[in-house]
Amino acid sequence: MTKSKVLGKKTSITEVSNISSHGVWIYTNGQEFFLSFEDFPWFKDAPVNKIINVEVPSSGHYYWPDLDIDLSINMIKHPENFPLLAK
Repeated sequence: MTKSKVLGKKTSITEVSNISSHGVWIYTNGQEFFLSFEDFPWFKDAPVNKIINVEVPSSGHYYWPDLDIDLSINMIKHPENFPLLAK
């Protein structure tokens, strides 16, 4: 019996799944995370088309090129450990 060769790269979906008056939800690797505007104020007044344009340059690293925002999964999960340096 021969095994079929897997073609292509494994990909996971990363997308902004919701935006509300309180923050942004991002869905990645089968999990959803909430980024409150209180913890992530850079998103608050940004246009929707710039918020939904999220890239994943490497595993656990998220980048919004139109907003020049770089976040790691640790920053998203534990914003209390990363005091804001810009407002």
